[in-house]
Amino acid sequence: MQLLQLDNVSKAYGALTVTDGLSLTLGKGEALGIIGPNGAGKTTLFNLIAGNVQPDRGSVHFNGRDITRLAPSARCHLGIGRSYQVPHPFGGMTVFENVLVGATFGAGRSEREGTPLALAALERTGLLSKANRLAGALPLLDRKRLELARALATQPDLLLLDEIAGGLTEHEVAELIESIQEIRASGTSIIWIEHIVHALLAVVDRLLVINFGKLLLQGNPAEVMASPEVQEIYLGMAVE
Repeated sequence: MQLLQLDNVSKAYGALTVTDGLSLTLGKGEALGIIGPNGAGKTTLFNLIAGNVQPDRGSVHFNGRDITRLAPSARCHLGIGRSYQVPHPFGGMTVFENVLVGATFGAGRSEREGTPLALAALERTGLLSKANRLAGALPLLDRKRLELARALATQPDLLLLDEIAGGLTEHEVAELIESIQEIRASGTSIIWIEHIVHALLAVVDRLLVINFGKLLLQGNPAEVMASPEVQEIYLGMAVE
């Protein structure tokens, strides 16, 4: 069953078109990976899905509902959760308090309803033992996990991951992959933008390539990465 549908979505900033007639679909329970060079329009695509920006043309449907003009908060309440490429926790608050913000304000729930959701998200991301630490003192891997936990605390049907593996060591990436695999196995649909291709290949069912704001190629991840067009775009990039 289809969860997300973008139809001919375009977004420009002045003369610069960053998303050009892009269409995609995502099924319930599916994991989709998105790659493309810097400036290809990947983060703008997430902004269009999450509601941070609205398209100049085209439409966005989620669970059969037109959400093209809905605010980000309304989309979060409907089941779209997001992590950001650069973590920005509330540094003076504890890890638990950060995640509780997602479970309450993000999901539109009371503190009583949100507390067990926050604790469950901390447990799923391996942060429960650090619940009372100040978020601003966390190392990078744990800040990435906190981004993930805050998004999970909203109980999303769709989780958007924006280069969550960036900056991590190989061992830390492996730990993160394991966490995302568990989230995916629970039934949450995922769209993951990532430059660390082997991380994507360990999780996703389908890979989509964007270049200059347009869909270049999509399909089986191994076949997509073997495409001469994709190899040309990533010439000089280590594909593991």
